[in-house]
Amino acid sequence: MTWLLYLFAAAAGAVSTALSGSNATLSKTLAQPMTAGLIVQLVTIVALVAAGLVYGGLGWPTTDKFGQLPWWAWLGGLGGAMILLAQLLVARKIGAAPYLSITVTAGVVVSIALDHFGLLGFTRNPAQLARLIGGAMMIVGVILVSRN
Repeated sequence: MTWLLYLFAAAAGAVSTALSGSNATLSKTLAQPMTAGLIVQLVTIVALVAAGLVYGGLGWPTTDKFGQLPWWAWLGGLGGAMILLAQLLVARKIGAAPYLSITVTAGVVVSIALDHFGLLGFTRNPAQLARLIGGAMMIVGVILVSRN
């Protein structure tokens, strides 16, 4: 069953590439990037409610659960807004390949650090040479993909 998780992650990555283009097109066509962002978020909310109705888990947590959250648990919405704004404002201007290679590589490099130090709720998994080389190779890949 673990392979389904990997398949779902791969599908999300593939969709992420397409979203950069579709969100940038929405922004360009409407000529209103913030309105485009709000439309994307509205569609996201509708999709999550639909998934919640099918999957379950739409209950509202008790107030004591909110008090147990660490400060960084609230950053998800801000991070999601940052990603969406980058798709709306940057992706179309620099191209799909450079945009995605930069965002994926930055994510991998940061994830190596998060794992290494066990930050933001991740289990500590020290960075070994192979991971560091992989991250460095991705940085080289960004340079190669971004060349004209």
